[in-house]
Amino acid sequence: MTRDRQALSDPKAMRALAHPARLMILNRLGAEGAATATEVAEIAGITPSAASYHLRMLAKYGFVEDAPPRGDGRERVWKAVDAPLSVGVLPDDQPEVRDAKVLLMDVLAREADEEARRALSNVGQEPEEWRDAARFSRYRIRVDAQELARLNAEIEKLIEPYFARDRSQEVAPEGARVAEAQIKLFPVAKRVVPGLPTEDHDAG
Repeated sequence: MTRDRQALSDPKAMRALAHPARLMILNRLGAEGAATATEVAEIAGITPSAASYHLRMLAKYGFVEDAPPRGDGRERVWKAVDAPLSVGVLPDDQPEVRDAKVLLMDVLAREADEEARRALSNVGQEPEEWRDAARFSRYRIRVDAQELARLNAEIEKLIEPYFARDRSQEVAPEGARVAEAQIKLFPVAKRVVPGLPTEDHDAG
């Protein structure tokens, strides 16, 4: 069964999360498990002290929490909270809440696009089996709002057993690695029609 998702509604929390370094840190903790500020700093391209600050901000709004200490316990260990996150604009959202949601969704979309571009630029270096398995698909569908919402829930239920945060390397099949599933379901917005070019558009 799909677990309940933590629906974001606090504008301050969403604005705190809408930061590229914090999203990288949260993704790292979710995909690979607990880590220290020093360990997440490298992947985010920041100093350990900056990573520690970002982790404290993520903890302030409930996105990460303390993990069991290691060794002598000198360095603080962090983990992502267990509840998956969800963000979507609702009809009764106040303007401040709606604006914060749109900001966060825009940052998430940009990060997802960058992840896809990195994958495409690296496709030539991937083993044949991974090249064959990867897909970049785009479909136009005709649905009403209820069908779109139901389709999203069905897709999420389908991929949930493979969530990296819940499926450790020890449980997954040999050769398994972290992959990304990007699902974007949205009503198509009307495109501005540019009109026909003039006959002498390339003259001169």
